Amino acid sequence: MRLLLDPQLNPAAESGWRRRWFDIIHRHDTPPSRNFDLLLIALILASVLVIMGDSVPRFHARWSSWLYGLEWIFTVLFTIEYGLRLAVVRRPWRYALSSWGLIDLLSILPTYLSLLIPGSQSLLVVRVLRMLRLFRILKLTQYVEEGGMLVGALWRSRRKIFVFISAVLTVVVIFGALMYVVEGPEHGFTSIPTGMYWAIVTMATVGFGDIAPGTPLGRFIASVLILIGYSVIAVPTGIYTAELASSLREASHERGHLDRRGCPQCGLEGHDPEALFCRNCGHHLPTPMG
Repeated sequence: MRLLLDPQLNPAAESGWRRRWFDIIHRHDTPPSRNFDLLLIALILASVLVIMGDSVPRFHARWSSWLYGLEWIFTVLFTIEYGLRLAVVRRPWRYALSSWGLIDLLSILPTYLSLLIPGSQSLLVVRVLRMLRLFRILKLTQYVEEGGMLVGALWRSRRKIFVFISAVLTVVVIFGALMYVVEGPEHGFTSIPTGMYWAIVTMATVGFGDIAPGTPLGRFIASVLILIGYSVIAVPTGIYTAELASSLREASHERGHLDRRGCPQCGLEGHDPEALFCRNCGHHLPTPMG
């Protein structure tokens, strides 16, 4: 029985060793393929831990030779695995240029580049991206749709968020310039951009403390900006939440979870089947048919 997959993932042969290894490497619904994926994830985790441990000076000074040897062992194993993935598909170049193929290549390339460019092996932490295969193994791809809904809601609210960011930048420029005039270089506000940096840190309620007002008027301005920052933080959250709620209502309507009863007062549709009153104006809704 042929696998109904993308053309670049079709097995290079319908029988023989290529077909067997294709089922093991590229499928995720058989015991051998599942065991292969679990082993691969264990190797990825171990290699990432080795890279992280090598970045610790104490571990590097004591175990550098062992960590270096383990890194090359992992690289050779991942290179063999990458070569097998290319060998068992019908169109190797299409797989090599796909997102998974590029991630696989980036997971082994820094080690070889380290022979020419010292220090580039630190980029091997990109191997953690291969942990995304865990979604396939645990059949969590259904949550990709929900992730797309979150991104879609963010995209639809982009104009409102842009207006909000523009307003915030305007406030930052005004308060930055104001603090430059009030405080001056003697208190660390050497320029308007420096004052803008202070305004951003203050509005975000981070408070690094590297620049602080020293005059009573400057402290009063800082207090006002802190209050503005607290009120501003909730604005983008409200914009995004409202758009997300609208997207969820639309999705529920498409799936049949909402009915089409229109409000006699305002005409709004898309209420919950159990709703008795309109969510917009509070008017009594007609009795659901059926």
